[in-house]
Formats: sequence, structure tokens, C-alpha cells
Amino acid sequence: MLWPELATLGDWALLAMRLLVAAIFFTSGLWHARDPKKRGESIGVSPTVALFLGLAEMAGALGVASGVLLQPAAIGLILLMLGAIQKKIFVWKTGFWGDKASGWHYDLMLASMNLVLATIGGGRLVL
Repeated sequence: MLWPELATLGDWALLAMRLLVAAIFFTSGLWHARDPKKRGESIGVSPTVALFLGLAEMAGALGVASGVLLQPAAIGLILLMLGAIQKKIFVWKTGFWGDKASGWHYDLMLASMNLVLATIGGGRLVL
């Protein structure tokens, strides 16, 4: 390891990742929940499904941020991202990078970040 001192900051790095993931999912969920009709139309689902997705994203975000039920929250967010990836690849025929940054690379990155949190944990720092 080139800089072994950095390994001592692992808990802080995991906390930063948890908070970043939580901020992204909470704001996305809020967007879904505030106007489920408009959001549902934009992603091709009913307003009820859009509202459910929004509430699920916000609940997962709170679990990841707080560290309470971190693993189930992270796994739930992974499932949401796999659903988004499936829709982008097979329904919308979007490539990895997509047009105008609408590809599924972003969803895969968020799924991977949640996989790290689900398997390694969120560190010893709990909010």
C-alpha cells in the first residue's frame, strides 16, 4: 500500500459514501413523491408506482444515511437500480452511456456503491 495512513480513514470514507448515496436517493425519491403523475409519465409507470418508487427511495436513503438497517436498505436500493437498468436496456434501448448522460452507467454506479455498503458495511460511524 502506497499510503497506509489512508486506511485509517476507512470509516470516514464509508460515511461519506453513505451520505452521498442517501442524498442522491432522497432527492430522487422526493421528486417522485411530490408529483407522481408527472414523474410516472416521464418514466412510463403509473402515478401509484411512481409514488411507491419515491417512498422506497426515501426510506432506503434514510436507512443508508443513519446506518440503521443499512444492509436491507442498501439491498432495496440495489433492487431499484436493477429495475432502472432493466428498463433502460430492454425497454428504452438505452446504451451504457446513453444520449445526453441518460445511460445506465449512473444506475450501475449507484448499485455498486450500495453493494459495497451492503457487504462491507457502513463503517463504525452511525448518525
